[in-house]
Amino acid sequence: MSEPHGAGLFSDDHGLIEANPLESAKLVNRAFGEENRARLLTDYFSGTGEIKPETAWIHVYRLLLSIDRTIGLAHCYESDKCQPGRPWYARSLAFHKWLSDAMGVEPGDLGSDIDWLFKKASADLAGLALRAGHSERVRQQRRPYEGQAFPEPGDDPELMSIILNGLAPWMQSTPPAAAQRELSERIMAYLTQENKRKNLIGEGFEDTLAAILRRVPGISDTYTIHTRAMLHHLPGFHRGPVNEKPRQVDLALVRKSDQQRTLITAKWSVRADREEQFMSDFRDYARVNFGGEAFRYVLVTNEFDAARLVRACDRRAENTLLLTDVVHVNTSGPKVAYADVSPRSKNKCIEMLRHIETGRLSSLERWLQSLASGH
Repeated sequence: MSEPHGAGLFSDDHGLIEANPLESAKLVNRAFGEENRARLLTDYFSGTGEIKPETAWIHVYRLLLSIDRTIGLAHCYESDKCQPGRPWYARSLAFHKWLSDAMGVEPGDLGSDIDWLFKKASADLAGLALRAGHSERVRQQRRPYEGQAFPEPGDDPELMSIILNGLAPWMQSTPPAAAQRELSERIMAYLTQENKRKNLIGEGFEDTLAAILRRVPGISDTYTIHTRAMLHHLPGFHRGPVNEKPRQVDLALVRKSDQQRTLITAKWSVRADREEQFMSDFRDYARVNFGGEAFRYVLVTNEFDAARLVRACDRRAENTLLLTDVVHVNTSGPKVAYADVSPRSKNKCIEMLRHIETGRLSSLERWLQSLASGH
């Protein structure tokens, strides 16, 4: 079997495939962890050089955007609301077409041009999982039961029956048992990996934004960039009461010239619980802001729900807007998705479009340009 991408991380030289099952599980989790993400992002950005604000969004989508397998289109909204016949299916088609054109690929080829980070982490995970299941340690554990017709790792007769029956009209012979087991293992590994996508998107979005911020000319010269920093480690904030869990910030920028602080919450999508979290986090930040100097509070998101975006733009803390900036990866995406809505409609997308026009809902491009200019 050929070596998977990233085999150096999980190579025989480290003895990893001989680990016991509990250790193997820990190593599998590391494939999607911070250390491996950093390695993969370094690999990706090693070929990009400096990043221009106007192309930054392409890197975000190439690294993190995925295909919704239930509809075969770029994922921009909740899967259950995007099924054929529902309004968001037409909007998903429109977004998929726009994105394909913008990235210069055919709609049918878009899937191969995005989801880079997940695919690479999955290759590492699958390579380890498949090899660990057939290590010498596993063979020793099975030896007392030889000749008793015990199932082999990966045996799934029901799954293989579905596959083989579906392909029967085009098959000249039945694959050998070993080939069936390997196929079954790969399918199960794929399904297991899909369940880890949410974890990868969460911190992976933060890591991707930090990598971009460091590569846009002018930003790293002007700001110190922090990823998942403890709040009390940033200038102007003290640690809260000893009985409270220390607060962590997704991303933070500290301007070198005057120590102005920008606290960034990076959320790929925004749900009701996260909307409430914006206010509670802000109150916690303000409570330990001992210097009295105002700090900037920014949301960066890829949310496509107009009502959620409008609420983020309009949310207030006392007599001022809660969020200094609301930034979307690319505001053209929601605009394309909602092109089917009449200007006379009461749909919240009309307010969303106004916020885009005024700059209240900013694009990643415009926000990076502002940072690069020192604002």
